[in-house]
Amino acid sequence: MWKALIPTLLGAVAPLAAHAAPLAARAADELNLSKGATLAGPGLAAHGYDVVSFFTDAKAEIGSDKYAVAHAGGTYRFVKQAHLDAFKADPGGYAPAYGGFCAYGVALGKKFDGDPRYWKIVDGKLYLNLNGVQAEWSKDISGNLAKAETNWRRIVANPVAAL
Repeated sequence: MWKALIPTLLGAVAPLAAHAAPLAARAADELNLSKGATLAGPGLAAHGYDVVSFFTDAKAEIGSDKYAVAHAGGTYRFVKQAHLDAFKADPGGYAPAYGGFCAYGVALGKKFDGDPRYWKIVDGKLYLNLNGVQAEWSKDISGNLAKAETNWRRIVANPVAAL
């Protein structure tokens, strides 16, 4: 009987295995992902919020697994097909900076959780912050971004625990 289950099990595992190779090639904690697999494969990027909504609707909206795509090691969810299509056409234009980690944390050389409820678009780029630090980060956005750009090149491949 167990031999009859093998094709079924392999069919269920194959889609997840297809995502394993791209994930293995990425550095540890390069993206801020929610733990666990999704229907699209890897963990949720941007905590499942629709990253296109920040640009088109100026608000944080939780996406649906009905409109999801795996991209660069994370699963992005959207509120509607048009947002999914927009992201597919230009993922780099919508994905949050610093892999979705807190922009202020990166300015400090750390990888803090980026909370999509605390966000800002600066020069066409989406930045997330940890709750409670958005005000501090906003006091000197250009200075903090300059520090973050320098730090990100240094810390991007480092695991969170090593920082």
